[in-house]
Parts: sequence; C-alpha cells; structure tokens
Amino acid sequence: MSDWRSTRDQLREFALGLPGAHEDFPWGETVVKVNKKVFVFLGLDEPKDNWSPNFTVKLRDSHGHALSVPGAAPSGYGLGKSGWVTVLFSDDLPEIDVLRDWVEESYRIVAPKRLVAELDGS
Repeated sequence: MSDWRSTRDQLREFALGLPGAHEDFPWGETVVKVNKKVFVFLGLDEPKDNWSPNFTVKLRDSHGHALSVPGAAPSGYGLGKSGWVTVLFSDDLPEIDVLRDWVEESYRIVAPKRLVAELDGS
C-alpha cells in the first residue's frame, strides 16, 4: 500500500480526538492511550527489514471481520488471546470508516466508563 502513511495518520488523528486520549512512544512505536492503557498501536514511522506497516486494536464485536482482512492475525506476545488483532496496511483494507470504527471499539473496551459516557454525550 503506497499511501499507508495517510491511512495511519487518519487513524492517529481520529484516535487522538477521543476523550482523554494521548500519544506515547514506547519501544520506539507510536501508540495512543487512554488512562495509561494502549487502545491502538500504530507501529513505527518507517518500515524496517523485520516490520511491515500495521496497526493493532482490541476488538470483540468486530474481531472476526478484522481477522478476515488478508494478512491480519491475532497479535503476538499473548495479546491475541485477549482480542487484539494486528492488521497490515495493505490494498485489501476496508474503508477508512470501518477502520475508525475498529479504533473506537478498541477505545470503548479500554477506556474508563466515564470517558465512554463522555464520548456518547451522556
């Protein structure tokens, strides 16, 4: 995918617009957190020999759909057992609105209830 950076930037911007979200850079990767908990991993700024551009989110409702994307897989380091899915930035990605929905779903799973209520306008 030649424009993976654009898609990554759109997901980053969306994630940072959610209540209480902030960016962090553990392990040299870009992540977006809420209350010290990661809800989306956006990976490295530049591809490396052993890393392809991807993002990782925690999903329940959309877990099967995300795994149906070519190249998607349960996340490593045991995270896949908890619902985390790593999706490659490729030409086979769903539309950006679907990807934003996945980021929001991950946020709703990880964020405190008061911030989810704020998102919902309650």
